[in-house]
Amino acid sequence: MADLFDYAGEKALSAEAPLAERMRPSSPEDFVGQDHLVGEGRFLRRLLESGRLMSLIFWGPPGSGKTTLARIVARSTNASFETFSAVMSGIKDLREVIARADKRRKYEGFRTVLFVDEIHRWNKAQQDAFLPHVESGRIVLIGATTQNPSFEVISPLLSRCRVCVLNPLFEEHVKTILQKAVNDRERGLYSLEEPLPVDDDVLDYLARTCEGDARRALNGLELCLSLARSQKAESISIDIAKEATTSASLSYDRMGDEHYNQISAFIKSMRGSDPDAALYWMVRMIEAGEDPLFIIRRMMIFASEDVGNADPQALAVAVNVLHAFSAVGLPEGKIPMAQAVTYLATAPKSNASYKALGEVTDEVKKSGSLPPPLHLRNAPTGLMANLGYGQEYKYPHHYPEHFVKEQYLPDDIKDKTFYDPTDMGDEKKIKARLEKWRNRPEEDQTEQKTDQKARPSEKYEKKGKSKS
Repeated sequence: MADLFDYAGEKALSAEAPLAERMRPSSPEDFVGQDHLVGEGRFLRRLLESGRLMSLIFWGPPGSGKTTLARIVARSTNASFETFSAVMSGIKDLREVIARADKRRKYEGFRTVLFVDEIHRWNKAQQDAFLPHVESGRIVLIGATTQNPSFEVISPLLSRCRVCVLNPLFEEHVKTILQKAVNDRERGLYSLEEPLPVDDDVLDYLARTCEGDARRALNGLELCLSLARSQKAESISIDIAKEATTSASLSYDRMGDEHYNQISAFIKSMRGSDPDAALYWMVRMIEAGEDPLFIIRRMMIFASEDVGNADPQALAVAVNVLHAFSAVGLPEGKIPMAQAVTYLATAPKSNASYKALGEVTDEVKKSGSLPPPLHLRNAPTGLMANLGYGQEYKYPHHYPEHFVKEQYLPDDIKDKTFYDPTDMGDEKKIKARLEKWRNRPEEDQTEQKTDQKARPSEKYEKKGKSKS
């Protein structure tokens, strides 16, 4: 683990190091992008200018500058820099780092910045090992992660660090970095050989297709040069750039933050009745490798949660997509998926059923095991009949329109209303029907038993048998 201030080591390495490593900036003035952190007057710039050190977590996508910023923090504050890989290193390695940090501070007066790459790779028990050393000030911890630290870093450690969010670099930032690599004759693309012209559109293409990853763009530029030399080309052309770079890999992690971000965007686009955006996020996820069945399951939930009885057919559409996709698979399965997404996005919306479910759940937790009213209980024995079970029950099919006012909720909550239909789509009809029933006059409650057979449960109750 090399000290940051081993300049001879850095120079000796530069000739063989990849272009991305050679072009790594060493000061905040040379750093490109992340202006919200390193711009004039911003948090990280103020911290560096003050010369103070504090533990940090850099959270951002690959190639956004996490490692570079950690090195700049150490260099700007005259601290020694130790690197620690959460993938390759263990507790034994950490003890060795701490021992060196203690010795360095005691005999040389330098503090130690411990940079932990992919800190999320250490489990929560292992992360506990950092705590006492961060608390005591023996090390200043800078962790780098592509995953949401809220979920991947233990709370005690997170509370002792400032989280800095890094964004994917903008195209103009990446192009600036590429241009520097072309122009810098000491560390850049042509530090060891004669320059080769770069066509105007090459840097634009690399900046556009790297998904905000500066390392990927620089690696692509270096490969372009190798291909151009091998083909004895007169310049680095756009054709060579396309040959050197594979198709843009979409930013996605089926177990990480992008998984949740994009499925959230998909659902909210459907909820917002935007079929264009909903289709976009659906295709983004599928092209990035998401399981289409996961997307379809979310569509089925959405059909009930957000469309509901405003369009009861929505759930049938979503369920049918599951059968259709299971029958044909990819790529044709995307066609019925697209049909369902546009149907759900443009359907009338109601979350009345979903809200009612939540309110009922809260009521059940609050009121506990309330007994059913006596008239709703069956009376399979004489004792139960004598106790009033089933007495005065009104059989709806014996009344006009097969409806009769009755108490079906427990006595303590008999006047509660949970389901409140909206005026959207088919639910408007449901609302009108419920209002009509609820407002029916008592004189219309006359039982009409003529030419009616006994209700199904009556014959069981008379024989002393139970049937609900």
